[in-house]
Amino acid sequence: MAVYYTPTISRRQGRSREVLSEGSRRANLRADLSACGRTGRQTERSYKVVKTDQCTFLGFVFKGKSIRWSDNSLAEFRRQIRLLTGRSWGVFMNYRFRKLRDYIRGWVGYYGLSEYYRPIPGLDHWLRRRIRMCYWKQWRRCRKRVNELLKLGCSKLQAILKALSRKSYWRLSKTFATQVGMTNQWLKKQGLISIRELWISFHYPNKTRYSS
Repeated sequence: MAVYYTPTISRRQGRSREVLSEGSRRANLRADLSACGRTGRQTERSYKVVKTDQCTFLGFVFKGKSIRWSDNSLAEFRRQIRLLTGRSWGVFMNYRFRKLRDYIRGWVGYYGLSEYYRPIPGLDHWLRRRIRMCYWKQWRRCRKRVNELLKLGCSKLQAILKALSRKSYWRLSKTFATQVGMTNQWLKKQGLISIRELWISFHYPNKTRYSS
């Protein structure tokens, strides 16, 4: 036969437990009220009533009847591109292109809703120039640069002159020799993605041909 033991609580112990439970309830209630007050003040500070053209919502701004990405969103995009195309980042170009594809596709997939097309060709040109700068940095020696430019169809004189130049990598990435050698089509074959083509495919999915 099972025997169950029921502990006995004296009157003094019961009163002390009631006092403790009442005190804990008051402490919990006081903590909840203070937390509500803090969140309430934070909510009041985070909300304001403005006009639509002065409002930034989830990285977008409203200009009349159109929606655009905000200036901060574009600045953050350029900052990330600078990091991924930094000439001091010693990685293989295939890995760099893969990281660029992942980031640019994700960015266009979100901010492609923007109807602001004007800065996109400039971003494409800026991205290609930074990639040419990375290639020029990887071709460290003069002989290597001359050989690579000759393989890409550049004249021998232009290749030698640019390989011996002491100008910065950024300046040389916009010269005639580097642009003739590392053309847009060649960069595309290497794996460079186009921001312009992604934007057009987002807004005009049925359009399959793009002008260069």
